[in-house]
Amino acid sequence: MNRPKRLFVFDGSALAYRSHFAFLKNPLINSAGVDTSATFGFTRDLLRVLDEEQPELAAVVFDVSKRTFRHDRFPEYKATRQRMPEELAAALGTLDRIVDAFNLPRLGIEGYEGDDLMATLARMGTEAGLEVYLVTGDKDFCQVVSEQVKVYNPWRSRGTQPMVMTPADVLAKYDVPPERFRDYLALVGDASDNVPGVPGIGPKRAAELLNAFGSLDALLERSAEVTRPALREALEAHREQALLSRELVAFDEHAPLDVELEELERAEPDRAALVELFAELEFKEFLRRFSLSVDTDPHVHHRVDADGLDALIEDLRAAGSFVFDLETTSLRPEEAEIVGMAFAYSRGEAYYVPAVESTSTGGAFELFSFKLDFAPLLERLRPLLEDPSVEKGGQNVKYDTLVLAHHGVHVQGVTFDTLLESYLIDPAARTHGLDDLALRYLGYKKIATREVMGTGRGKRTMDKLRDEEILPYASEDADITLRLHQQFSRRMAEQPRLQELYRDVELPLMKLLGKMERRGIRVDTQALAELGVELRERIAQLSKEIYELAGEAINLSSPKQVGGLLFDRLKLHEVAGLKAKRTATGAYSTDAETLETLREHHPLVGKLLEHRGLEKLLGTYVDALPGLIGAKTGRVHTSFNQAVAATGRLSSSDPNLQNIPVRTAEGKRIRAAFVAGAEDWVLVAADYSQVELRILAHYSQDDALLEAFRADKDVHAATAASVFGVPFEEVTPELRGRAKAINFGIAYGMGAQRLARDTALSLEEARAFIENYFARFPGIKGYLEAQVQFARKFGYVETLLGRRRPLPDIRATRRLARSNAERMAINTPIQGSAADIIKIAMVRIDRRLAEADLDAHMLLQVHDELVFECPAAQREALVTLVREEMQSAFPLAVPLKVDVGYGRTWLQAH
Repeated sequence: MNRPKRLFVFDGSALAYRSHFAFLKNPLINSAGVDTSATFGFTRDLLRVLDEEQPELAAVVFDVSKRTFRHDRFPEYKATRQRMPEELAAALGTLDRIVDAFNLPRLGIEGYEGDDLMATLARMGTEAGLEVYLVTGDKDFCQVVSEQVKVYNPWRSRGTQPMVMTPADVLAKYDVPPERFRDYLALVGDASDNVPGVPGIGPKRAAELLNAFGSLDALLERSAEVTRPALREALEAHREQALLSRELVAFDEHAPLDVELEELERAEPDRAALVELFAELEFKEFLRRFSLSVDTDPHVHHRVDADGLDALIEDLRAAGSFVFDLETTSLRPEEAEIVGMAFAYSRGEAYYVPAVESTSTGGAFELFSFKLDFAPLLERLRPLLEDPSVEKGGQNVKYDTLVLAHHGVHVQGVTFDTLLESYLIDPAARTHGLDDLALRYLGYKKIATREVMGTGRGKRTMDKLRDEEILPYASEDADITLRLHQQFSRRMAEQPRLQELYRDVELPLMKLLGKMERRGIRVDTQALAELGVELRERIAQLSKEIYELAGEAINLSSPKQVGGLLFDRLKLHEVAGLKAKRTATGAYSTDAETLETLREHHPLVGKLLEHRGLEKLLGTYVDALPGLIGAKTGRVHTSFNQAVAATGRLSSSDPNLQNIPVRTAEGKRIRAAFVAGAEDWVLVAADYSQVELRILAHYSQDDALLEAFRADKDVHAATAASVFGVPFEEVTPELRGRAKAINFGIAYGMGAQRLARDTALSLEEARAFIENYFARFPGIKGYLEAQVQFARKFGYVETLLGRRRPLPDIRATRRLARSNAERMAINTPIQGSAADIIKIAMVRIDRRLAEADLDAHMLLQVHDELVFECPAAQREALVTLVREEMQSAFPLAVPLKVDVGYGRTWLQAH
């Protein structure tokens, strides 16, 4: 006969507390100074139970609420408990991440203790015919012990078995059976929870009384029969206290858990997430266990001087494929000097070529000075690096090729980049840095940059290090990159569509982005200076007006002072009928979303939002852009980030051009400061029109949406006409605005609350509007439901080109996590496909420009827009070429439409 499946329910809060105090005398502190005692002990105990017992179902329960229904009955409940230790409180977020990475359901409900949830799961498991084990050291759980429910205490001495409490064990230890244990606790009380019990009655007397009378109710009813006067008087005097105590110790076995037992079935842990966590926490034992593979091959490093370089070049050419990696003096390619170059073509071996020392005539007090010079070696490497027939690659190759381009070498034949390979394989990973990839995929902890260069005041640049210090670090980087590429290649081969996306889109795009970064864009510093003066004047005026409204001058950059003003003094949350939102540290939240909910309740709030927006523009763009202008080029060279957003979208940094406001007057003035590079040149801006909605029409195949785009109608007006039941010609700007909000919001999983906030509709009006919208566009509703179902079935979603995004929380028991995953299931295919389409267009335009007789250059990619510059005389030819390639980038079920403009400034072109 098969044994029943087993459900193990972990008391997460108890595990965390026990682990923290177990290491109190000798806490575990990692190199970052973080106390990891609780997280280590928690992980060790969790793993040990899972390993030894191999349960089919499991869940971890935490206390998430300081107040419960028990406090309403007895305000002094748990009043004697000390505050949670700061080190343990700081670890709670990490404990959540550990449970999530193990793919274990993490449960907690406001207003209920974790004990109630555990008892509820025990009841559910029993009713389903499961064996239930409650993993805890809390004796209170003896009240739910039965033949199917047991208490599993994981803490024991090394080499001994865990203590499992059965009904017989409860009786043997406490002299009462489980069904009387609740009454037993009501009499004895519990000092740790401040449960009063009945004074004068201890464990022995409680057991005697209950065994004699059968239950607490019978005992109280027949208290006159108790022979000992002191006990009889205590029971009669504290009758209500005994009944209250029973209420306090009794579990609510019907807590509102939004979870089905099937959702508790064990799943494979997220090994990559665990490796990342254990590397961060420096848990080497766990790290070795969960690394995706453990690479134990040795690393052999060779130093190659000028005399041996030709032989190395011959070997690299004969190998046909190799990794290269530069060691430089700066992270900014245009400023970086080359200190050395590492190569690897055979697993386990790598070669480092250091720069040579050159001498130059010194100043008045020295005859000669020594300088590292890589130029002679680079000239000998040039034919190999510029040979397209020899495959080559590395980690974040864009940086290396940009540095080499600034030194006159234009690398050809790049066929792989482990940064991009990792990004495509796992786009949701928090980082794709080489150190993390080595740990995650090879189980190897490589030499950290800080170990070589130092930190803080003692930090040195690469050119100040000796060759023997750089050699193992640089060679290891090259060898690790080669090993990662070999593993990634095998994994990519298992997904042909992803491999095609990598080969045909992402790799060519990487080269193009390098060209765009190198070209840069001209900035009118005089226009920025004039705008800066105006912004400072407006900021000063706003500050004055805010101080007058507040009745005092406060630091507007201090969230603490702003929160005190808005919530303690003005009490705007009470005026708005809202609960004051707080941050994780307990401070009042004063973020933009919070302030927007208060805007209409006090004129100060709108001025504060404007003040913040202008301060951000001033610091991020107006004051910062002149300092980012390259000394040699006179242009700003933004960095395009290709491996950041899980949807596939590009981002930019130094400066971040994605966040320049489009509609505000100040944002337009900043765009006006980006100008063409010469007087007789122009900027050309090409912007996809409503590309995400067109993709939604393609996916949903909704007849009404398809017809609107195919007829080239104003889709927002057409939506408004359909939903509000008015003729197309009579759609007002207000109705069109509401339709536009929902049209775009659908792609982001917008709900009624968000729509109400964005359109000034009431919540009921917003709900009715959405309901009517789906009635008019049933294909869209069908698409949304189908995407969520697909994600639930397969655990991921993908774009039109096969870019995948894993959604591990799509089956989460936590409603918020599951809802977020469902939104991602809806919007990732739309946003990601829009990203894929503009990337295809970029690659094709770049190819066409290389073939055309045009001196035109792609400069920027911002959202759905591309910005170019060209001689004014070539504008029409460029516009025709760009429009053709953008509109034909992908065969959607509706036409892709592109709006193109031009002018001396970005504002004019846009």
